[in-house]
Amino acid sequence: MSPKSRIPAPDPGDTWEPRPRRRETPLGLVGHTVKFLGCSALGGVLLAGIVLPAAGAVGLGAKNGAESFENIPDDFKAPPLTQATQIFDAKGGLIAKVYERDRTVLTADQMAPLMRQAQVDIEDARFYEHGAVDLKGVLRAITKNAESGATVQGASTLTQQYVKNVNVEKAGDDPVAVAEAQRKTLGRKIQELKYAIKLEEDLTKDQILTNYLNITFYGHQAYGIQAAAQRYFGKNAKDLTLPEAAMLAGLVQNPSQYDPKLHPVAAQKRRDTVIDKMVENKHITPEQARDAKAAPLGLNYRDPQNGCITARAGMGFYCDYVRHVVKQDPTFGKSAAERKKLWDQGGLNIYTTLDPEKQAAAQKAVSDLVFVTDPVSAAMTMVEPGTGKILAMAQTRPYGLDKEKNQTVVNYNVDAAMGGGVGFQPGSNFKPIVAAAGLEAGLSSTQRYDSPNRMDWPTMKTCDGTWKNLSKGKKEGTIPNESPKEVGPYELKEAMALSVNTYFVQMEQEIGLCAVKQMADKLGVVGKAGGDPLQEVPALGLGTQEVSPLVMANVYASFAARGTYCAPVAINRITAVDGKDVPVAPAKCGQVMSETTADVINTVLLGVTEKGTAKDLGLDDGRQIAGKTGTTDEKKSAWFSGYTGNLAASVWLGSPGTKVPMKNIRIGGHYQEEVFGATGPGPIWQQAMSDAVKTMPEKEFPTVYIPDPPKRDPGNPIGSPSGSASGTAQPGSSQQPGRPTSGPGRPHDTTPPDQSDEG
Repeated sequence: MSPKSRIPAPDPGDTWEPRPRRRETPLGLVGHTVKFLGCSALGGVLLAGIVLPAAGAVGLGAKNGAESFENIPDDFKAPPLTQATQIFDAKGGLIAKVYERDRTVLTADQMAPLMRQAQVDIEDARFYEHGAVDLKGVLRAITKNAESGATVQGASTLTQQYVKNVNVEKAGDDPVAVAEAQRKTLGRKIQELKYAIKLEEDLTKDQILTNYLNITFYGHQAYGIQAAAQRYFGKNAKDLTLPEAAMLAGLVQNPSQYDPKLHPVAAQKRRDTVIDKMVENKHITPEQARDAKAAPLGLNYRDPQNGCITARAGMGFYCDYVRHVVKQDPTFGKSAAERKKLWDQGGLNIYTTLDPEKQAAAQKAVSDLVFVTDPVSAAMTMVEPGTGKILAMAQTRPYGLDKEKNQTVVNYNVDAAMGGGVGFQPGSNFKPIVAAAGLEAGLSSTQRYDSPNRMDWPTMKTCDGTWKNLSKGKKEGTIPNESPKEVGPYELKEAMALSVNTYFVQMEQEIGLCAVKQMADKLGVVGKAGGDPLQEVPALGLGTQEVSPLVMANVYASFAARGTYCAPVAINRITAVDGKDVPVAPAKCGQVMSETTADVINTVLLGVTEKGTAKDLGLDDGRQIAGKTGTTDEKKSAWFSGYTGNLAASVWLGSPGTKVPMKNIRIGGHYQEEVFGATGPGPIWQQAMSDAVKTMPEKEFPTVYIPDPPKRDPGNPIGSPSGSASGTAQPGSSQQPGRPTSGPGRPHDTTPPDQSDEG
């Protein structure tokens, strides 16, 4: 039979035609050769690393490969995945979401089955059929790449890709470590292979797939399928439709190239490729594929919302304060590194003490009465007496980095260590601390001093010695009252209402500066806002050393709580991703003065709001209030701190940077010839507190009876009060007094002198 007779006669209905034998191109021959060598190479690595680790092997660095494989530890452990932390207010409202990587870890049943299938079909269609390595896939990739003359197809299994992602996750934000984790070397491939084998022994395929979908990157700061679903479609991963799932699955190979926001045509083509794969693998019908391909991309894109800068309703500064609490409170880790790791790892739900209604009231007041474009700013903190809970934290200048919009990330309400600045001189806001120290030292509620209109700074006892005035008789060595009419004698209630400087200087002299410093420390004024210790100088009691509104609000909350001081509390509760509670520091409260002392302070501060400098600051509903004004030298800072029985608040007004004198100035659209505590921060406090207490029950603080002082003889205004401090020197050595920069007071505070350590 001739060769031609071997070809059967064609059937009339047969469309088959014999094809001429294909001539192999040189590249095709290379493909066959590489395919053969690929088998040898893969076999060499596998045998070298798995079957014959002790013997010589062949292919791709045989012996070295075997030894490398042998030396790689097989205790592969995936780190806890970095996730987003959510911060909530006291009523469950989301304040902000913060993260190093935007990710929310899901369980398998929280992911749409279509999403899981789409990812497998496009990344590793034989995932459920092969082990850690897919030999058939490797050979196919080698052949394809050889035939094309370039790398067009990878051969890593989904398990191996997961291992690579874990290594990248471990590298964190270290660019060198990330580059090393992604380096395409034989050693890295061998390591990934061994870890993949270990994983396939320890986890089911479904578990590996779930882990992969939680760790992988989908572009636009979205890590894991939940963040991706929310970023591109504004929905949860369990609710993804077929075309949506296909688009997301296609992103993994190259999130930049297939970015649906920047390259919608490429993204749609890639989506359709995934859909075709799902048909090919018989996971959807051709009809489903047709409908899915006909659908638009349907993006509902949401920009990444990360950090306190995205916080709502002016809560950015409070959000940042919470961050500082977590990073500094030893409850959250013994070392700074441990606490930072907890914060960076994320996955926390932080439930704070912030009351959204009171926050809104405070924010509205500081924004209504001080414009963001004004040369000065305002800050206000509200605290709950008896618990230390911070209920509001607001300031005029918004949280942000755009100086053109008068934004700042400096929290004027808190000390520098907690994200604030160096603080502000409180002026006469500090005088109640002096009074509390005096009462605790045994002085009476009717304590009288001659309180001249001007006096030399007297010698005062300190904790370690004696402070002496080296400028007696000179102007810089004296302290005046604000008004020429303020001439004693005065008793405590009247002196506090009028904020008489010389009265409180004489009280300091009698009890000593150490007693004042110790009382300040008990009330939470443990140092200056910038971090330096308080200086034991006479001007301490007149408020020349910088503090923050949070600190002062807590001082006044302690008076309202009858002498119980509670350290500031910002966090009620924290839960981790597994739903378990993260330990939170318990409230730290203690009695720092007798209830009787606190009741006397309440009474004299009530007098300030009834007959004194704050008599015009009553609340809308007329409930009982107490408080104290404060204005520093040249009106560079003004304060009002006050409270009801169940809410305390402190307001500062001034310029945080250039120290603008608040004279002949326009604030909040209104011209003021001169700003005082009662006319600047006072109205802010009044508006905010009137709104804040509307839903709160009226609660009065205990007071005591303090008789009014006897009327002075107009012809002899300077009396000889019993128990007055004469200003005589006390034995001991002189001390370096420090150099206050400006004087304290309401309209009653002036610059204390610089002193030196002589004599």
